[in-house]
Amino acid sequence: MNKSELVNAIATSTGLTKAAAGRTLDATTEAITNTLKKGEAVTLVGFGTFKVSQRAARNGRNPRTGKDIQIAARKAPGFSAGKTLKDAVN
Repeated sequence: MNKSELVNAIATSTGLTKAAAGRTLDATTEAITNTLKKGEAVTLVGFGTFKVSQRAARNGRNPRTGKDIQIAARKAPGFSAGKTLKDAVN
């Protein structure tokens, strides 16, 4: 499912226009993104949790040249599925 298909599903389910459903989806993703930028988690009970984890700096290897390189520390977004979502999929 891509974004336009998701917008169509939201519009059908809620009775909103496609434009309103698209704005709603955009606002939701923006709110989740802004919260993650602050380093906070977003928990949707039953669905799952979006969170940011720290990845430490480490040594790596360039696969082309075989030369050792330093990979910088960074933050990585992640998602953990909730029990209700896991049960629905299984």
